[in-house]
Amino acid sequence: QVHLVESGGGLVQAGGSLRLSCAASVKINTMGWYRQVRGKQRELVATITFGGFTIYAGSVKGRFTISRDNAKNTVYLQMNSLKPEDTAVYYCYADFDDRVRPPYWGQGSQITVSS
Repeated sequence: QVHLVESGGGLVQAGGSLRLSCAASVKINTMGWYRQVRGKQRELVATITFGGFTIYAGSVKGRFTISRDNAKNTVYLQMNSLKPEDTAVYYCYADFDDRVRPPYWGQGSQITVSS
């Protein structure tokens, strides 16, 4: 069983910044973030592999930066220039990428950006 512990959500004004953190209980290949607005599908925000390969959603590219500390099994999402449309519940995601074990999800962190 993999445990993911998120921290760093909150309320911020448009144009502000926040940082999310997610610590995994084990070493795991891909980690990242998805977000979901009530009534809509969960969508990719950004992911990063153990080797540092990153993927970003087009809507956050240039504003958000994903990074990880492999020694701590922790992934970070630095969110700058936040917009009201970034408001969502952000879920940490972790996947062994072995096509055997399922992906794992954090508990979710509410990010609210006020205009």
